[in-house]
Order: sequence, then C-alpha cells, then structure tokens
Amino acid sequence: MRDFKQLKIWQKGLEIAVQTFRFVATMPKTEQFGLCTQMTRAAVSITSNIAEGSSRSSVKDYNRFVEIALGSSYELETQVLITQATAMGNPELCIQLLGQIREEQKMFVGFQKSLMTGV
Repeated sequence: MRDFKQLKIWQKGLEIAVQTFRFVATMPKTEQFGLCTQMTRAAVSITSNIAEGSSRSSVKDYNRFVEIALGSSYELETQVLITQATAMGNPELCIQLLGQIREEQKMFVGFQKSLMTGV
C-alpha cells in the first residue's frame, strides 16, 4: 500500500477541494443544491480516487483510479467555466481555481506516465 498523502497530486487535489469549497461559498444561494453540490462532489472525488487507487495492488488498477480522478478534474473544470461564463461567484477565486485545476491535470499526465513506466 502506498502513502497517498505523500503524493503531490493528492496534495494538489486537496488544495483544489478546499479552494472549491471557498469558491462555492461566494456563489448565489440558489445554486447551493445545484451547481455548488456538483462542484464540491467533483473536487472531493479527485483526492478520494487517488487515495482509493493507492490501495490497489496492481499498477493497472491504480492507473484506473488515477484516470477517474483526472476525469473528475475535467468535470470540475467544466463546472467552474460555467460559473465563469455566467458570472457566478468571486471572479478572482474562479481564476485561481481554474489555474490550480489545469496544473493538477498536467501533474496527472506525468504521474500516469511514471506509473506505466515504473519510474
């Protein structure tokens, strides 16, 4: 079993989840049970899948959970872009969150390559 808390992709994912909760707190209350809930679920899914994947014994299984986490990051990015296009939430937090998500996506690609090559 791997210590997922030591992984930079997990640490960045945790930052994204915290930032997402801060961002949705600035959104209209009418979205509390709509877009806000979807965004926080996607953000939590990123770190959760990295953690769950770290318990898998095969690289193939681990990589599958990393793929799911990456998919959740794209889901979250789409939702944040929707909030940006509709001017919901704090614009500065929105831009920061988008930057963090894109950085995490790049990290995922590198991490997957290292998993598959055994580096």
